[in-house]
Order: sequence, then C-alpha cells, then structure tokens
Amino acid sequence: MKCVICQRGETSAGKTTVTLERDYMTLVVKGVPAQICENCGEAYVDEEITSRLLQTVEEAVKAGVRVDVREYVAA
Repeated sequence: MKCVICQRGETSAGKTTVTLERDYMTLVVKGVPAQICENCGEAYVDEEITSRLLQTVEEAVKAGVRVDVREYVAA
C-alpha cells in the first residue's frame, strides 16, 4: 500500500516497536508485525494486532505495572 504519511513510499512486511502509555504506565512491545514504509519508515499495525496490544495494556494497568518492555508473541 502507498504510505499515507509521505505519499511516496510503498509499505512492506516488517516489524516495529510500539510504545503505549496510559496514565502512569508505559508499555513497550518490540517485534510487532507491521507494514513499514520503505521511504519514511512509518509503521502500520493491523486492527487485530492493535486490539491485542490495547488488551495487553489494560491487563498491565490492572496488574499495577508502571514500566514494562516485552517481545511481541503471536497468538
């Protein structure tokens, strides 16, 4: 797909790091599958993976996590 940010590059499958913050908590997830723009590096994570990441953040908040760095694990 064409990148909506730079309007020049095409995306291809790759991995990215996603940082999510909520209130006092920061969660960093490495190795997240994404479409990455070859020109500007913008990462696009699909809806299913985004949903899983948001669920992970909710679980971490409930567990009282303040800062956590994790490797993405596919379901």
